[in-house]
Amino acid sequence: MRLFNALALLPVLALLTAAPLCAEVTFGASGEEREPFRRQQWRVPSPDADIAAHALLFRPAGAGPFRLAVIAHASTQNVLRRAQMPQPEYRALAAFLVARGFAVLVPERLGHGATGGRYVEDQGGCDEADYARSGRATADEILRALEFLRKQDFIRKDAAIVIGHSAGGWGALALANADPNAVAAIVAFAPGRGGHANDEPNRICAPHTLLAAVAEFGKAARIPVTWLVAANDSYFAPALSQRMADAFRTTGGNALFHTLPAVGSEGHWMIETEAGVKAASSELARALNPSRPVATKKP
Repeated sequence: MRLFNALALLPVLALLTAAPLCAEVTFGASGEEREPFRRQQWRVPSPDADIAAHALLFRPAGAGPFRLAVIAHASTQNVLRRAQMPQPEYRALAAFLVARGFAVLVPERLGHGATGGRYVEDQGGCDEADYARSGRATADEILRALEFLRKQDFIRKDAAIVIGHSAGGWGALALANADPNAVAAIVAFAPGRGGHANDEPNRICAPHTLLAAVAEFGKAARIPVTWLVAANDSYFAPALSQRMADAFRTTGGNALFHTLPAVGSEGHWMIETEAGVKAASSELARALNPSRPVATKKP
């Protein structure tokens, strides 16, 4: 019976993960501006030349040019959950950023929701997880979206920031090797992969591999990172997150680590809420406007 149910799901999975059928891939605005914050649908490049990634753009009033903030969303290894994922929005965080003069892009990565396509960030099985490879794949997707927006006349060419959440934060750590003249700062909310192994709180797939991968990211890092985790995060608890931040710093990365107060019933999702953004507001504000750009590695 279980085999029959699994086989019955295969056509559904194929439809959910298939590339959209279209004659031509186009990028840029794909809808009208709406409230709040000039919310607008966009299409941005993805690693698949046949698929334009869906994205939301928020921005202040006026013509700009504005500093750019790119928000990288969380993910899951579960194919059905990824396919059914709603368009990531992070509206409270976007409001915080727009109020401070940022244009905010929230791109949806391959293998998720309406964007569909192949999941290029797959970490592999729990015991043999390749966290370094998955992080670099996420970083590549973030960078493609960021570089496309930097070409728009209403976006400044410098001083962008990347804010990553969970797997998106993991990709942001891998992106810390980017040009610090283009990206001024990275904020990572509970970055990591392999949390809630087998859907069990505080269980991590191959934590030693996770620590080795983040140390590898630290070796090449040139952009300062603000690393934030809620006290009640059961995916990457403060103790583990502290060890990860230490490993990143030990090999040369520049990271300020902060444990924030507990937010809601599960702190891992804090940055998706108004209460979470409020709890992180002081650290966010400092990260957005550092006293001066800091490059932790020579070019």
